[in-house]
Amino acid sequence: MKVAVLPGDGIGPEVTREAVRVIAALGLDIALEEAPVGGAAYKTHGHPLPAETLAIARASDGVLFGAVGDPDCDALERHLRPEQAILGLRKELTLFANLRPAKVFQGLEDHSALRPEVASAIDLLIVRELNGDVYFGEKGFRTAANGDREGYDIMSYSESEVRRIAHVAFRAAQGRGKRLCSVDKANVLETSQLWRDVVIEVAKDYPDVALSHMYVDNAAMQLVRNPGQFDVVVTGNLFGDILSDQASMCVGSIGMLASASLGERTTAHGTFGLYEPIHGSAPDIAGQGLANPMATILSAAMLLRHSLGLAAAADRVEAAVGKALADGILGRDLGGTAGTTEIGDAVLERL
Repeated sequence: MKVAVLPGDGIGPEVTREAVRVIAALGLDIALEEAPVGGAAYKTHGHPLPAETLAIARASDGVLFGAVGDPDCDALERHLRPEQAILGLRKELTLFANLRPAKVFQGLEDHSALRPEVASAIDLLIVRELNGDVYFGEKGFRTAANGDREGYDIMSYSESEVRRIAHVAFRAAQGRGKRLCSVDKANVLETSQLWRDVVIEVAKDYPDVALSHMYVDNAAMQLVRNPGQFDVVVTGNLFGDILSDQASMCVGSIGMLASASLGERTTAHGTFGLYEPIHGSAPDIAGQGLANPMATILSAAMLLRHSLGLAAAADRVEAAVGKALADGILGRDLGGTAGTTEIGDAVLERL
C-alpha cells in the first residue's frame, strides 16, 4: 500500500507530521512518499502543483494532504497561487465527492458555539460536489456598456455531475440513518432546479432512504437552530464549502473536522481519495507548534478506512483521538494549552 503525503504550506507540515507519526505507529505495511505542493512547491518548482507531485499522487492508493495558502504568493497570477493546487488535484484525479463528517466528541459539548444540549445531538455527514459550480465555471472580467468593470463566475451543473454525487450521497445515507437532505436554491437558480430534479430521479433507486429538500439559506439557519435533524446532507460546491465550515464551529472548532475527497477509481484496497483537514494553512501560527493536528489525524483515519480497506486501524485511530479529548488534551482552538506535538503524543499513547 502506498500513500502520497503532500504537507503544503503554513501549518500543513506540522499537522501532517503528526498524522504520519500515527500511521507509522500502527505497524502496517504502508509506504509513505512526500512531495511539495502549494506555495512551497511554487517557490521550489515554479508551480503549485508540479508534474512530479501529480505523478506521485496518481501512483498512490490515497493522498494525505495538509493545507495550502501563503501570503507571499498573494500577488501571483491566479493560476499560480497555492490554492490552485488543491483545485488541480481534485480535477486531475477526478475527485468529485467530498465527505465531511461533523460530530461532537463526548466532553466537547461546552466548546461548541451552540448550547451543549443542541451541540450534543450533532452527528451528520456533508457530501459536497467538488468538480463543478462557480469554482470551475467560466470566469473573468469585462467592461459593461456604461464603462463599469464587472467580474463574473458562471455557476453550472450537468445532469451527469449531479447524478453521480447523488448516488454517493444516497449510498452514504444507506450506511447511516437513511435520511438525506438535498440543499439547493431552486427557488431562484436554474442550476439548482436541475439539481433538485435529478436528485429526485436518483431517489427512485433508493426507496429505503427518506429524501428531503432545503434551500441553502434555511439550511444555514437550521444548522445552528437544530443540527440534530440532519443525517446526510448533499449539496453543490459553493454551498457545501460554506455549510461545512459552519458545521465545524457547531462541533467546536474547525481544527476538528476531517474530510475525504473521493472519485470512482478503485485500487486493490478501496476507493482512491484525497484526505485533508478542512482548515486552512493558518500562516499566523505556522511554525509555532500551536496548531491542532486532530483533524489531520482523523483524515488519516478516513484514508485508512476508505482507500486502504483498514477499518479496524481507522477505528483505533478515532478511538485514540476520542480518549485524548476525554482526558482533557485540548488544543488552543478548544481553549486548551496542548501544542501540536503534545496532541500527537497523546493520541499515540492511546492507540
